[in-house]
Amino acid sequence: MCGIVGALAERNVTAILLEGLKRLEYRGYDSAGLAVVNKDQQLQRRRAQGKVAEVEKRLEAEPMKGHLGVAHTRWATHGVPSEANAHPHLSSDELALVHNGIIENYLELKSRLTKAGYRFTSDTDTEVVAHLVHQLYQEKQDLTVAVEAAIQQLEGAYALAVIHQDQPQKLVCARKGSPLVIGVGMGEYFCASDPLALLQVTDRFIYLEEGDLATLTLDQHAILDRQGQAVEREICQWQHGNQAAEKGSYKHFMLKEIHEQPAVLAATLEGRLSDRRVLPQALGAKAMELLPRVKQVQIVACGTSYHAGMVARYWIEKLAGIPCQVEVASEYRYREVVVAENALFVTLSQSGETADTLAALRFAKEAGYLASLTICNVPGSSLVRESDMSLMTQAGPEIGVASTKAFTTQLTALLLLTLALRRAAQASNQDADDPLEAELVEALRALPRLAEETLQLDAEIEKLSEDFAEKHHALFLGRGSHFPIALEGALKLKEISYIHAEAYPAGELKHGPLALVDKEMPVIAVAPRDDLVDKLKSNLQEVRARGGELFVFADPVTLLEPEEGMQVLHLPEVHEVLAPILYTLPLQLLSYHVAVLKGTDVDQPRNLAKSVTVE
Repeated sequence: MCGIVGALAERNVTAILLEGLKRLEYRGYDSAGLAVVNKDQQLQRRRAQGKVAEVEKRLEAEPMKGHLGVAHTRWATHGVPSEANAHPHLSSDELALVHNGIIENYLELKSRLTKAGYRFTSDTDTEVVAHLVHQLYQEKQDLTVAVEAAIQQLEGAYALAVIHQDQPQKLVCARKGSPLVIGVGMGEYFCASDPLALLQVTDRFIYLEEGDLATLTLDQHAILDRQGQAVEREICQWQHGNQAAEKGSYKHFMLKEIHEQPAVLAATLEGRLSDRRVLPQALGAKAMELLPRVKQVQIVACGTSYHAGMVARYWIEKLAGIPCQVEVASEYRYREVVVAENALFVTLSQSGETADTLAALRFAKEAGYLASLTICNVPGSSLVRESDMSLMTQAGPEIGVASTKAFTTQLTALLLLTLALRRAAQASNQDADDPLEAELVEALRALPRLAEETLQLDAEIEKLSEDFAEKHHALFLGRGSHFPIALEGALKLKEISYIHAEAYPAGELKHGPLALVDKEMPVIAVAPRDDLVDKLKSNLQEVRARGGELFVFADPVTLLEPEEGMQVLHLPEVHEVLAPILYTLPLQLLSYHVAVLKGTDVDQPRNLAKSVTVE
């Protein structure tokens, strides 16, 4: 969740560290800080509770310069948000360390270090690591050796960047369970938890593998794997472009990313469709051999990605005829799992570093699944590297904490997977034409255009949002594959506007939620053209009969029209299988405009982080 930046150069790195922190603000945080070794080989530090701007003010009042430094944005896990708990943490004013993740045995280590004479000034688990590395450095007089020895004693997850004033040309970093990349410059090196933090200085990156430890000097890098053996890791060129991390003319990243969806949906489809079919090779070289053997699918994900998986269950069972289960990643590995024969394990994650999802994948790899597939947005991420197959969503960097384009591209990728499974399941019909697949391929080609048309409803949705500004609760309804879309709509509203929102299958109204309905409870429904629309109409009448105010997003052919107590916005006609993707867009816009009216922090909602890299 937190953000790490480290830099070693022949130029002053303070501005580089500060800019890196600004580029990591999207991840969510509650304090920030940086430390550098100055020209006198002395360690200096500036920290502040709150935004990076507070650290910038400190630097304006008390400037510091140096060629070596580390910086951090913190999201509180151990200890409340405060300057004392902010990173970097120092030991004996000689060593500075920043850390993402959670050290599970920190209390045991803290007790031992306290007895050794170390004084703790924070409530964090991170300060324990700083003192531990310092203690080992006193013995070994080499920072790399000290960090290597320290991580052998750590239990939990970490990404670390460490500097010592006595070794002003060395930056040491390590990772286990939390992402870390090395930025390769011209005679200079950097590290960060996200490449976006370093795009102002380099577009070449080394993605550290699980258990790696790296030593960076001005002229070279050296990497040890988890066994302590020297290894080479590939240097990758960044492909997305730096402008993806800029807001441009939009007021917020979230609004920009909502309006990017027609383009990224097209990018997700590009090269993956022939005239009348999905190309299973898009899932990787192993797909053609593995997919025909799949007899069950297990999807594991968190948050918004979990909602995408719920939609996919409807598709996979209906279109491919394969049983599908969907489970929250944080729960999956804590129960007794029975793995079906020839089951495909599918993970969904925007970042590819979601801690619970990554842990579930590692659990599954030992549980007897046929193979693993990840649908992800970050090519060099841990999920991609550790899965047998991967399908990239091509959404580009998503900065807003509330996921938008990552969700709709995940849904699109999941439909591609579904159609690949459908064809693979028709073993005797591999080369024959499938009319339904051809129909859906044609509908997929039209999807970016329909998304563009839907986004043209922005002004009307902004007008609707005025009815929500003073509300404290909202209820979202959907049926079939649109129940997960209702869940996603409720999640978006609560994430960024702080309005309490729930979602229910519309048929469940009379089993409890109807008790909540009154004129102060807006009810939002998605009403596409499908087999359940007539039943949904009856459910909407149940709301109207109780005085509830309805806001309905509907297909024109449903014949739902505005009337007293019910506002209706018509979306473009879309194939019913693809409707969940399209009907997501107005719910995103509604949440956005309500949040703007309420004056909340749209891109960085309180208490939340973009990339959840702790359990």
